Amino acid sequence: FLSSQIEPISGWFKHATRDFSTSKNVAGGRAYQQKELEPTTPAKDSDIIIKRVQKSTRELEQGPVGKKLASAEKRKFLVNTLLGLKDSREVVYGTLDAWVAFEQDFPLASLKQALSALEKEQQWHRIVQVIKWMLSKGQGNTMRTYEQLVCALEKDNRAEEAHKIWQKKIAHDLHSVPWRFCHLMLAIYYRNNRLERLVKLFKELEACGRKPPSKDIIRKVEDAYEMLGLLEEKEMLLQKYKDLYNRPSRDDRRRGSKSKKTELDKTDG
Repeated sequence: FLSSQIEPISGWFKHATRDFSTSKNVAGGRAYQQKELEPTTPAKDSDIIIKRVQKSTRELEQGPVGKKLASAEKRKFLVNTLLGLKDSREVVYGTLDAWVAFEQDFPLASLKQALSALEKEQQWHRIVQVIKWMLSKGQGNTMRTYEQLVCALEKDNRAEEAHKIWQKKIAHDLHSVPWRFCHLMLAIYYRNNRLERLVKLFKELEACGRKPPSKDIIRKVEDAYEMLGLLEEKEMLLQKYKDLYNRPSRDDRRRGSKSKKTELDKTDG
């Protein structure tokens, strides 16, 4: 079985897997197209890579002691395997191909849980690799997946790539993008000093009739106007959203609750 599934080709490997591709459309945008992998892995590493994939497939199929693994065990095995892999897209993609090769249906739920586990470990580069592999299979084409990808890209110091994916896949239909995702993109522009982009996105959201749900957003836009020297626009913004701006934010309410608790503790003492 394994020998028929994997064969070395010019210094790397080709893995025969099921085609899980579905529609190329994503709600609100086209599917992210993964580029064809280039055989960049050095020839001397090919045997190591093939053995790793073979071992992953065998242990996931039969279990370390010859038993069928439960779903939770397979997810744990996948996460541990991904954490232990070297930083090579070919190795990561090959391991994931091996992991799904024997599945009847694409294990999307298991992959999402694996991504959550990788988030806890702050493995942002590996998260990007897994999501891009998943999207290349035509799976997981949702706003939430792209939000997770954009977030991981920024944390992996790839804010410009996050911007390009936003522009290509999401920004063409701002009416349907959740405010959480919009706020994330505004925050990425803010943290990476892309203030013109921040202002542009905010104005586009306003043009779509979208009203910011929190003053945290207004504060970022206010700061952007000030740093860009657009003081008149800043004053107009504060006037327009003065009710929202004066409303306590979630952080303000949280700080207020802590302050009250501290006062009560002192009184009780």
